[in-house]
Amino acid sequence: MNECLFCRIAAREVPADVVHESDHIVGFRDINPQAPTHILLITKEHVSSARDVDEDLGKVLGELFRTAAHLARAEGIDEGGWRLVTNVGPDAGQSVHHLHFHLLGGRQMDWPPG
Repeated sequence: MNECLFCRIAAREVPADVVHESDHIVGFRDINPQAPTHILLITKEHVSSARDVDEDLGKVLGELFRTAAHLARAEGIDEGGWRLVTNVGPDAGQSVHHLHFHLLGGRQMDWPPG
């Protein structure tokens, strides 16, 4: 997956402002933040989107959600609330075809989004 930007970030071939790393997950600040806190959480294993998740990824997704909660506390957005979003496909706005979640917080979020 040499062409995949997020695979290259996970492999540390492309620089990023990494705020979390484990054996399975990397969290880094979005270069075009849409909120005061905007962290991308990616799987180190290449999966194109949530459409392609299978049961083998269950533990990794559990870790990803725990990481999101941990980072929300660390960023000071836990009390006010935060949003965790993944986009699937072009109509949803997925621009990088690697499973990732946006952790957003630090401002009032509108509903419906988009």
